[in-house]
Amino acid sequence: MDQKKVFDYSGEQVDVHWDSRLCIHIGECGHSEGDLFETGRDPWCIPDTATIEDVAEVCARCPSGALTYTVKNANKAPQISANSVQVTYNGPLYVLGDLNIGGAAQDMPGTRYRAALCRCGLSANKPFCDNSHLKKPFEDFGAVGQKGPGFSSASSMLNITPAKDGPLLLRGSVSITSGSGRVAWQGEETALCRCGASSNKPFCDGSHLQVGFKSD
Repeated sequence: MDQKKVFDYSGEQVDVHWDSRLCIHIGECGHSEGDLFETGRDPWCIPDTATIEDVAEVCARCPSGALTYTVKNANKAPQISANSVQVTYNGPLYVLGDLNIGGAAQDMPGTRYRAALCRCGLSANKPFCDNSHLKKPFEDFGAVGQKGPGFSSASSMLNITPAKDGPLLLRGSVSITSGSGRVAWQGEETALCRCGASSNKPFCDGSHLQVGFKSD
């Protein structure tokens, strides 16, 4: 971990970790009930103000993977039942599941189970969102027109490979949810736009070639 950008908050039974490289300030932590997170307080997070179960539940609300936790003297990992991609209204892709995002989990362990992935093409932290869609602004309401071929099992790992100067290549059982909350597409292989120019969002239509999208 990069200790300059990853902050640890220690408790007697559980530690909380915040990776500032992934945070897009959705505020699920600060708006949670109780005193676990409190804006303006130093330290911002005090794990001992909550139970282990509450710490795990609040950290799991974070859509970007910026918040993780470690239970002391235990091997406690999130229980993942299925992989999903939520296409947000004018925003990123929220991915949840058993994830392998281009090997990022080695340096950013929070992305092992959830992440916010850029789809406007402007992030300086690709493939992750850094809220650049708010500056452009990026506009796509999250409609998904295709149904997909379906899948036989929902339990496989979802491998997400950011193609060089191209889309996000997904392999593994996954459901894609539209911006309205509808489970719209299900399948085991697809390519999702991350240049912001596709006319078939969230899917890639090759527009990255015409607009000269660069992934670096």
